[in-house]
Amino acid sequence: MDKKRLVASVLGVGRKKIWFSPENKKEIDESITAQDFRSLLKKGMVKKLPEKSHISIRKMEKKGKGRRKGGKNTKLTKKRRWVLKIRALRVELKRLKEQDRVSKEVYKDLYRKSGGGFFRDKSHLRIYLERNELLKSKK
Repeated sequence: MDKKRLVASVLGVGRKKIWFSPENKKEIDESITAQDFRSLLKKGMVKKLPEKSHISIRKMEKKGKGRRKGGKNTKLTKKRRWVLKIRALRVELKRLKEQDRVSKEVYKDLYRKSGGGFFRDKSHLRIYLERNELLKSKK
């Protein structure tokens, strides 16, 4: 059995990760069992080499969106798009309610409509409020 392979199996690494001390070549050549190599490991005559980083330089240099293909919504699932939209609408509704720009009844109605998919986005909500004159004047 190859000595490096034996040490690699003891350490649980590959053959390329094993280092033998050139000064102690004679003692390493005499070692034949896993127990022998464990004692050499303790003495520092045999070592496990450090792992190399797996991050390629190309990945480290990559900035921005790179070469993405597809439309603006390609990377987002339908559910994720919905979650982002409904959160934005609910935050906007909450802000309007706290500023007392809409009544409690109007808030409830708009909340339900937004949950039902009535509004496309925040700007659609604002247009709806203006057209139906549901906004109270600023104090």
